[in-house]
Amino acid sequence: MGPNRARTTALIVACALFMQNLDSTVISTALPTMARAFGEEPVRMNVALTSYLLSLAVFIPMSGWMADRFGARTVFRAAILVFTFGSVLCGRAETLPFLVGARILQGIGGAMMVPVGRLLLLRTAAKSELVAAMAWLSAPALIGPVVGPPVGGFIVDHFSWPWIFDINVPIGLVGFCLVTIYIPDVREEGRVRLDFTGLVLSGVSLACLMVGFETAGRGMVDSTLSAVMLGTGVLAGLVYAWHARRVPAPLLDFTLLRIPTFMVSVVAGTLFRVGIGAVPFLLPLMLQIGFGYTATQSGLVTFASSADTW
Repeated sequence: MGPNRARTTALIVACALFMQNLDSTVISTALPTMARAFGEEPVRMNVALTSYLLSLAVFIPMSGWMADRFGARTVFRAAILVFTFGSVLCGRAETLPFLVGARILQGIGGAMMVPVGRLLLLRTAAKSELVAAMAWLSAPALIGPVVGPPVGGFIVDHFSWPWIFDINVPIGLVGFCLVTIYIPDVREEGRVRLDFTGLVLSGVSLACLMVGFETAGRGMVDSTLSAVMLGTGVLAGLVYAWHARRVPAPLLDFTLLRIPTFMVSVVAGTLFRVGIGAVPFLLPLMLQIGFGYTATQSGLVTFASSADTW
């Protein structure tokens, strides 16, 4: 593959990542408006964000196996369609439970779209072109979280909140067509069996931990249930760690953490993501609920803080 083809692949994948990153931040500015439409407390609306992240956490580990089994291009195109269809359902939601279900569907698409898109680039670009291709991939994708808050604020102030999801539809359809035309189908030779037991254990662990942390101290459910969920999550995680040491191809290979540079990047990246991921959610809520800002004003302030970080 020549440099131009690698650049084209990187930009097409970046468009999908831009859509996913834009969606993850554009909703935060619109939460108070959506809460009024649903008759819910604004803080309770964070379940719309948590459900998406929960879906990502459960299904991302199997994305690599899916790409090897069915072809990276096929999975990537299907993920774009699932994410786009989930966006359409989100825009049609009239109750919070319906929105949560649609966000889970979106998360399934996002779980396949983001890692498989990067995998496509790694498998199609030559090693000598990889750094340049990653730069073409990263720059557009990083713009999404920065422009998401002001775009979301402008939409809810001048149009209606369903449009924050509907803007994904043309991006998704164009991305699907471009992937079909320009990106070749690549598969890894030598398939391995899906670690289904590991998928169940890791999924239960991550789901229970996220639900437990989400409900703890919030008064949403009995505190005993939150404690049970946290305990179940820890126990399932320990069982998975035991299981992963006894299978040849575990779903999540913890032995990679023995590589010092990888270990440092995971730990440091986790701490960074915890802080940077909370700002787009907490800041718009504080500005709109606590200080009476409009959605557009809070979005612009959030944009300034994100742009400074970026």
